[in-house]
Amino acid sequence: MATISVEEIRKAQRAQGPATILSIGTATPAHYVYQADYPDYYFRITNSENKTELKQKFKRMCEKSMIKKRYMHLTEEILKQNPNICAYETPSLDARQDMVVVEVPKLGKEAASKAIKEWGLPKSKITHLIFCTTSGVDMPGADYQLTKLLGLRPSVKRFMMYQQGCFAGGTVLRMAKDLAENNAGARVLVVCSEITAVTFRGPSENHLDSLVGQALFGDGAGAVIVGSDPDTSVEHPLFQIVSAAQTILPDSEGAIDGHLREAGLTFHLLKDVPGLISKNIEKSLKVAFGPIGISDWNSIFWIAHPGGPAILDQVELKLGLKEEKMRATRQVLSDYGNMSSACVLFILDEMRKKSSEEGKATTGDGLDWGVLFGFGPGLTVETLVLHSFPATITH
Repeated sequence: MATISVEEIRKAQRAQGPATILSIGTATPAHYVYQADYPDYYFRITNSENKTELKQKFKRMCEKSMIKKRYMHLTEEILKQNPNICAYETPSLDARQDMVVVEVPKLGKEAASKAIKEWGLPKSKITHLIFCTTSGVDMPGADYQLTKLLGLRPSVKRFMMYQQGCFAGGTVLRMAKDLAENNAGARVLVVCSEITAVTFRGPSENHLDSLVGQALFGDGAGAVIVGSDPDTSVEHPLFQIVSAAQTILPDSEGAIDGHLREAGLTFHLLKDVPGLISKNIEKSLKVAFGPIGISDWNSIFWIAHPGGPAILDQVELKLGLKEEKMRATRQVLSDYGNMSSACVLFILDEMRKKSSEEGKATTGDGLDWGVLFGFGPGLTVETLVLHSFPATITH
């Protein structure tokens, strides 16, 4: 006869406290482009310089993007060797796949290595791995490749998330919260690695929404380690993940679509995305912060996915946010462009570094409570309530 009940076993399996972000790492490819120079480069490399009117439209998109610089794996040399990638709609999936299947886990390894180094504990203590990318579906997946590249234990519990898009930076943290809180002692390595080689294509007069994507997206990888009940003698907690929710916005079907085709991953914007998000965002905030008794959106810190400047402008206007609320988000958009799922991890990193540099009391710009928003295809919104820790000097 068993001497212990299922309930007792279950209680012993669970952690005591909330999931906590313990370290952050980010990485980008070495190659970068300046946004001011990009229209000339883009129309030259795609043999589209005869499309002068379209080029002027693209210049205006780039000027309005609030982006100064983007990092990209794709170089002029790579594109010259793969002319099909430069066309708008020519079969090129094999060439794209060959690139991203190798480069996505490699860039993820760079970010993960930084997060592990900052965490300060042996990587053998990582129990779970969540890997997220919009690029390069393959078997075994990028999660397996990263396990090998980092030398993680073969018994690490892996989860691979493909083809989610920009909201997934919130999704992976929501999943990490569930894993950390339901498995005592768990340390979850979360990696988002995005490379635009799967979406790059030449301009088309009939698909201006594709041009929007060409003006916004950049490459980058972010990684965090998440665990409950941190050992503060060796670990340095940054943000507690207090709650997490996901919702599909009403009347938003088809607003953002991506379709994997022989010509790569095509990107479509079919509705007023900034309007849909700004119209519905307060409802998500009220559901998330009502139980805590917070209703002043300027009293919390903000980690919002920077889909583009119009989204940020309309959210600020709708909620009456002070300019500094989106400072970290706008900084990341300016320095890197839209890196899809990896963006919110870069913004978390930016915020805690700035807090430390400015001597703020907490990692959350001097504020205890904050929100992390992921927006993406669906229109799907991820809403996370964060609680910051006293600021510590970053490594």
